[in-house]
Amino acid sequence: MNTITTAQTPSPQAEAAAERFAQRVTARLSGGTQDLPYDIAERLRASREQALAKRKRAAAPVRMAAPAVVHAGGGSAALGRGGSEGGGWWNALVSAVPLLALVVGLVMINTAQDESSAHDVAEVDAALLTDDLPPAAYADPGFVQFLQTSSARAASN
Repeated sequence: MNTITTAQTPSPQAEAAAERFAQRVTARLSGGTQDLPYDIAERLRASREQALAKRKRAAAPVRMAAPAVVHAGGGSAALGRGGSEGGGWWNALVSAVPLLALVVGLVMINTAQDESSAHDVAEVDAALLTDDLPPAAYADPGFVQFLQTSSARAASN
């Protein structure tokens, strides 16, 4: 048996109690502003007006399908919308497109980085193998001294 439970609106008694509480808080806050300097009292008044304006906009009724818990079969529940939405496979396909684009992008980035690092290593290998010095010379501790003396001779000529 399939059942749909929709979200309930607050009862009129609960709304009335909330309104009475808000009026008591407002009266208490307004009573305490008489001892405050004028500029602070004006800022508080302006803030209250802004809050009331936002509350009135938020309290305007909005017609939307409320989220509902859908019980389908024996003991399983799924979160869905109260209205009927067709094209379940189409929604799944459209939802999978960004994931597919992400995977393709990551594969392309990985391939580009692999090619770039292989190209850099090949470039260094080619430079070492075509150089006048043998590769063992680069590991020699006296090689730095050789480079410094050869650069000093080249600068003096």
